[in-house]
Amino acid sequence: MALADSVPGVSGGTVAFVLGFYDQFIGSLDALISGNMQEKKEAVIFLLKLGIGWVVGFLLAVSILASVFETQIYSISSLFIGFILAAIPLVIKEEKHNMKVCVSSIISLFVGIAIVALITYFNPVSGSDSAISLKQLDLGLIIYVFVAAMFAISAMVLPGISGSTLLLVFGLYVPIISAIKSLMSFDFSYLPILIVFGLGVLTGIVTIVRLIKFALDKHRNIMLFLIIGMMIGSFYAIIMGPQTLEVPKAPLSLETFNIIWFIIGGIIILGLQKLKEITENK
Repeated sequence: MALADSVPGVSGGTVAFVLGFYDQFIGSLDALISGNMQEKKEAVIFLLKLGIGWVVGFLLAVSILASVFETQIYSISSLFIGFILAAIPLVIKEEKHNMKVCVSSIISLFVGIAIVALITYFNPVSGSDSAISLKQLDLGLIIYVFVAAMFAISAMVLPGISGSTLLLVFGLYVPIISAIKSLMSFDFSYLPILIVFGLGVLTGIVTIVRLIKFALDKHRNIMLFLIIGMMIGSFYAIIMGPQTLEVPKAPLSLETFNIIWFIIGGIIILGLQKLKEITENK
């Protein structure tokens, strides 16, 4: 899950969904907030075991990604597109019994596409000559990072849209990854904005995650089409991703697209699905 959450393309929620423990994962988060003492105890035990592996995997991923993201942006973007393209039919296959094509679901699909596309188009980095600097704090940036963190953690628990993709959409993926790596190197200059980001994450867990659980329970069909729409919209976010680098580069094109990394991305998702099938057959 940590490897998925640390890269735009496929969410930790998707990995949990593919491996068959998504319901327990989202249920444990909800129980931690509103459950009784026994439910909270069981939730803490489950999330603690999951969390240890997540932290280790995330720190390893950040150490690697911060070093190669800018130099290999087009290969990594191709990998992410492979992730998403393989994940979309996977989500549809697993949830087809809950999905019904109707006017409201089609509207939800296009709303999901529009949300990601519009945030990408209007984010403060895309197409500009400079990237967001997390060292130069002001009230606007603090609010922006806080809100982005709330949405990112919410997306991470959805089986479909990646929280890291939303950070990419908001123009914060590379700055946040670089800030975390700097903190790991005992450079505390980014600590204030990372605290803001952390508070946004906690607020998202307490508020938005509960709303997502309610929506998935009560309006699953509409939510699934919304999620798939956001996944489709994230293609545009990834294509425009190189413009969010500290030194902006041209968007991903047919000339810079790497078919090998694209195929590897698809194979990874299909491999996770196969792992789930093997586990279920034991």
